Amino acid sequence: MLNNALSGIDMALWDIKGKLAGLPVYQLLGGKCREAAAVYRHADGQDEREVEENVRKFMEQGVRHIRCQLGGYGGRGHAIRSPDNALPGAYYDPDAYARSVPRLFEHLRAAIGFEAELLHDVHERVSPIEAVRLAKQLEPYRLYFLEDPLSPEQLDWLAAIRSQSATPIAMGELFTHPREWTPLITGSLIDFIRVHVSAIGGLTPARKLAALCEAFGVRTAWHGPGDVSPVGHAANLHLDLSVSNFGVQEWYGFSERIREVFPGCPELRNGYAYLNDRPGLGIDIDEALAARYPCVNRIPGWTLARLPDGTSARP
Repeated sequence: MLNNALSGIDMALWDIKGKLAGLPVYQLLGGKCREAAAVYRHADGQDEREVEENVRKFMEQGVRHIRCQLGGYGGRGHAIRSPDNALPGAYYDPDAYARSVPRLFEHLRAAIGFEAELLHDVHERVSPIEAVRLAKQLEPYRLYFLEDPLSPEQLDWLAAIRSQSATPIAMGELFTHPREWTPLITGSLIDFIRVHVSAIGGLTPARKLAALCEAFGVRTAWHGPGDVSPVGHAANLHLDLSVSNFGVQEWYGFSERIREVFPGCPELRNGYAYLNDRPGLGIDIDEALAARYPCVNRIPGWTLARLPDGTSARP
């Protein structure tokens, strides 16, 4: 929570500095390395064919990096046998899920070939030894990366994954402290850093982190889910354009309502996200219009994850 507060101040100060200088923030960070940032989109489905259809839709839009899930995190539709009086929740079977993932990518590569870069998010839903096995099984399908196969408490297992598999690994959306990511980068245990910029303190520490990654051949893939505001997405993109070791940017897109509330939203065209050239972060907020759409505070159902026997699991 402290890091989030610091991040808001840090991003605001970069925005103010850019406006005083009359320059976009990416110019303050050293200037553009590229004109736009390649993004990845999220393709889900209840079976392999539905995922394939959604992958093809993104490819038709020019998107070349696509994260593929089969029924959400941990999968869905598996036979769950729970004890009497088990509490409600989002039940999943880790073993059935782990077996379904290689089948999904076998189908996708057979159907669409290797024209698209495919990704998958484990979301810490399997045991460490299962993560090792899964990374090995996915090698033939040449994933762009396998995301968060382990939780922050299990990072010692990355060495086992690395020693047995060439599947690229992306980690970090739950990280909040340099001691979590530094050993993974300097030890060449990951290929992409996935931190949530507003969870580590803002643009300033993220730029330092990108420089550390550059020295060890690790690329950036900042966390960019749908619950990040357009301000946060804009901040990510200023980093994406200005660091040489950029990899890919997670992207969910903005509704027309969001665009009205946040004038200056980045634009997505043919698989690339573009910033405008306005000073600072290039984005604003219409507070009067935002007041018409009050936030709704409810717990997303998928976060109430449970194992078949009812044990509460990491969401």
